[in-house]
Amino acid sequence: MYFCKFLYMKNMIKKLYFLILCFGMSFAIDAQNPTCYRIYLSDKNNSPYSIENPSEYLSQRAIDKRTRFNIPITEQDLPVNQEYKQQIFALDAEMQLLSVSKWMNTVTIYCPDSTVVPQILNLPFVDSIKAVGNYILHDAPVYQNPENPVPLVHNSSIPTKDAIDYGAGLAQIALLNGIPLHEEGFCGEGMLIAVIDGGFFGIETTSFYQELVNSGRFFGHYSLMPNFVDTLADGWAEVHGTIVTSTMAANTNGELVGTAPGASYALIHTEWVGSEEIIEEDFWANGAEIADSIGADVINSSLGYRMFPDFPQNDITYENMDGVHSIASRCATILGQKGVVVCVAAGNDGNGEFYHINRPGDAFDILCVGACTSDSIIASFSSRGYSYDGRVKPDITSMGVQTACYNPNNMLAFTNGTSLATPVATGLCACLWQAMPQYTSTEIMQMIRESGHLYNNPNPEYGYGIPNFYQVYTSHVGLNDYKPLQLSVYPNPVTDKLTLTNPDGNIQNVTLYNAAGQLVLQTDVPHSPILEINVTSLPNGFYIGTATLNNNQTTTFKFVK
Repeated sequence: MYFCKFLYMKNMIKKLYFLILCFGMSFAIDAQNPTCYRIYLSDKNNSPYSIENPSEYLSQRAIDKRTRFNIPITEQDLPVNQEYKQQIFALDAEMQLLSVSKWMNTVTIYCPDSTVVPQILNLPFVDSIKAVGNYILHDAPVYQNPENPVPLVHNSSIPTKDAIDYGAGLAQIALLNGIPLHEEGFCGEGMLIAVIDGGFFGIETTSFYQELVNSGRFFGHYSLMPNFVDTLADGWAEVHGTIVTSTMAANTNGELVGTAPGASYALIHTEWVGSEEIIEEDFWANGAEIADSIGADVINSSLGYRMFPDFPQNDITYENMDGVHSIASRCATILGQKGVVVCVAAGNDGNGEFYHINRPGDAFDILCVGACTSDSIIASFSSRGYSYDGRVKPDITSMGVQTACYNPNNMLAFTNGTSLATPVATGLCACLWQAMPQYTSTEIMQMIRESGHLYNNPNPEYGYGIPNFYQVYTSHVGLNDYKPLQLSVYPNPVTDKLTLTNPDGNIQNVTLYNAAGQLVLQTDVPHSPILEINVTSLPNGFYIGTATLNNNQTTTFKFVK
């Protein structure tokens, strides 16, 4: 009796929801006629998949990581019920599958005939429907959504170089004190970074991509884009992912070495640059689940969502930046809790009327990354925190002004944006976790926050501040392995004379570089424990130095003039 009453109430609620949906659509048609819908399913009953046999939907790498960190495999991990999808698509031959989310238990479809929507809503396993876009598709999609992708075999790694010449990449890695991590031998070997981005046009012609393929470190390229009608003149607007990946994967000694030149990479295309509609969050969620299923250790997402001019009925406000309203934000939180270090760009709206972080940067258990200059000054365009519910956002800040990268022509470029600040930090997250594999993803992310220069006094611009990756490592490898800093540098900032001291021995020579990686000063020292360098003639800015000590060990330091 109570069960029947529940079903009656559920059906009444669905009818009421449909009236609201239709009422909303009557306005939407005036603005943008919906053709894409997100269908929320009620359950995963009678699924052919089981928790006991996860190899059917998770790679062995992903299963091993779950086992290693005692992360349970639950019903949430089961794929969406295939029978439910078949019943939905049986209603109309014109419908096409656009995206799925097993974590949210949703199916996103292309359905140009809005009269089919009430029939879908009337299915007993459908809870609700949300209009999410007005894309126009060609007759047939060019891509079949890979719900259970299988990664390439991966057994190789590149050797760590004895001496890395970072070229133009020196400033961005030095700002986060990542060079000593590389010097310790941690360049990301064995770590898998998934890049969720807007396109990887031209990446096949870049040198770093060829190196990934030749060394067996390329895990595949997943495109979640159905066959949209593309109004762009060419594909050059789709290079964003290529540029972003280069800041991590580049490995051209003397020109540009990225922050994780030894890592493996998977490329996941979730964004169509020809339009801004909320359905892109569905693609992002699907991409996050693919990253999890292939066993990614770290993801980089230089994408963000805050307004949808091509589907304005779904525009969002600051009140929605709470980590809950967005399907992308909710999936980002889940991803961070399933053993993945998640790095997301804060956004580039700091100068705008809406200056807040974008989502999914508002998610829980992730690292939202803001942008600063090489001399640690916050970038004016970097989106500000906090999240609407008062959490510190961004979590950390990285170099996103004149950040060195490669364009698809394999030419060195310098670009601005939190899109570039984020992968600089992402690559070092992979190196740090390689160095400290005993810690969980959430522990690694918290350690990185705690290393920020403003951890005890965070603010909406920097969040917890600029992290010190090597400090995290030295603080957690154990007292027996701790290596104290052998070189003291002061004052910092400096105006005229910079003093270097090595209390454990002598200094042999010092070399200084500017933020562009150009040599500005080199001096030999008569084996003295103290050295004064006159920097009066140097322009104001950020500098990186290397010093050879009496034991022939080279250490790196940084200072601001």
